[in-house]
Amino acid sequence: MVKIQELYSLEHTLAKDYLLQYEYPWQALKGIHELILQLIDTLDEHYKQVSEGVYVHETAKIYPNAYLGSPCIIGPRTEVRPGAFIRQDALVGADCVVGNSTELKNVILFDHVQVPHYNYVGDSILGYYAHMGAGSITSNVKSDQTLVVIQDQDQRYETGRKKVGAMLGDHVEVGCNSVLNPGTVVGCDTNIYPLSSVRHVIPAHSIFKDQNNIVHKK
Repeated sequence: MVKIQELYSLEHTLAKDYLLQYEYPWQALKGIHELILQLIDTLDEHYKQVSEGVYVHETAKIYPNAYLGSPCIIGPRTEVRPGAFIRQDALVGADCVVGNSTELKNVILFDHVQVPHYNYVGDSILGYYAHMGAGSITSNVKSDQTLVVIQDQDQRYETGRKKVGAMLGDHVEVGCNSVLNPGTVVGCDTNIYPLSSVRHVIPAHSIFKDQNNIVHKK
């Protein structure tokens, strides 16, 4: 339920070989910077360097006033819309949308991910066709600044990291203005109601109405 190969279709990211080194997705957060630098050396001629450490596929559309920090890779047919703030260490796949006033930092976005309106996504991995509704964010630091622990019912996973956002499996839908608390893991094909505060591990193929009301899809 929390393992990389249970959450993600790995053929839909340039990070496939990198992710296969790990059992759990949060283990991969530490090396995203180095991963992107290594991938830059393998990109084909359709990726163009637009500034130091920033590579954009020739079919991607970067709107005026979007900021692309280094290093990052923007995939084919992806849109980075006005006011987007890609701080650094972002691997963005094909056919994605990074929307107005959306901020990315230390992330892997699989193909077809949409973070289109006023989203913050930090220290997170978003799977194939994951979508975050307007205003939804990944909170990546606990208020008491202690290390993040992943809680899956009676199982606890010590991440050893102060910053862990959310791990969203393939085809996850996050409702508008929801907060994914540090260390949230959402299984594939799960829907999160709008205005939710989500924490811990949410099962695949579920509907999250609130923390005490999670139902399996029929």
